[in-house]
Amino acid sequence: MLNGRKRLITALSGLALVVGVGLVPSTPAQAEPDIDTVQARVDRLYHQAEQASERYNDARLELRDLTRDLKALEADQGRQDDRLDVVQEQVQQSVVRQYEGESLSSVGQVLVSDDPGKFLSQLSTMSAFNDMQSQMFDDYATELKALDIRRTATEKRQAQVTATKKQLAAEKATIDTNLAEAKSLLGKLKAEAREAIVSRGDVRTPASVPASGRAAAAVQYAMAQVGKAYVYGAAGPNAFDCSGLTMMAWAQAGVALPHSSSAQYSSGPHIAESDLMPGDLVFYYSPISHVGMYIGNGMIVNALNPSAGVQVSSLHSMPYVGAVRPG
Repeated sequence: MLNGRKRLITALSGLALVVGVGLVPSTPAQAEPDIDTVQARVDRLYHQAEQASERYNDARLELRDLTRDLKALEADQGRQDDRLDVVQEQVQQSVVRQYEGESLSSVGQVLVSDDPGKFLSQLSTMSAFNDMQSQMFDDYATELKALDIRRTATEKRQAQVTATKKQLAAEKATIDTNLAEAKSLLGKLKAEAREAIVSRGDVRTPASVPASGRAAAAVQYAMAQVGKAYVYGAAGPNAFDCSGLTMMAWAQAGVALPHSSSAQYSSGPHIAESDLMPGDLVFYYSPISHVGMYIGNGMIVNALNPSAGVQVSSLHSMPYVGAVRPG
């Protein structure tokens, strides 16, 4: 009887184990990423990359100005070096003419000194200095001070150039990182879902835009670029970023704009939204990091992002900041 009970318990235990195993859910296949979640993340990455891109454009403008200033300072320092050499030679000749009662070694130290500061210090300790023309000595001291000022300015500008180059590298790295992550997220979606994200936005077929004067040339150029690629830092002819597109469009009208959305915001008078006309530049986000061109009927043409490229969008498809009328 005992052995029968053991066999029953064993059988029931085995059945429970089988049933239990059957009830354990199998590991589900990895779920596809939620489209809305990926959409929000990709949009955020593109926006962060564009912010970095516009900071990169600003830094390029700053580097251009700094480099120009540095060249001017270096040329000015060179001229000051030459002036100092002339005055030093005059002082040395005066020492030879007026020297009396000093040892040959002290005169020699003054005459062969290559260090302007040391030259001035040695000269001031010579008793012969009392007999020298004080104006000549003052001239030399003044020229030496001017040279020091120029050297300091040059060194400061050199440091600024170096720092700006580092900033450029950092912003470029941010752009590349965010773009790579956005592409990776898109790559995880099925083809249909990815296409839905890539083709999102209020894209419309380019139409004839009524514009007059110089604005007509700018609008015509911008509209002709619809469908082209978005590339950070690009300004045509085959790809653009947002400020590169507006810069090149207004260049067709003879208006020079900087390659920077924030800098373009200061390129002309600010226009109320109710007064917008085709050709006006419209700006987005705070701080400003995107610019497009108004084309009428509540629409803009803009280089949107690497997925959408150059397209026509609604005026308020992004956080609107204000508008400027170039020229």
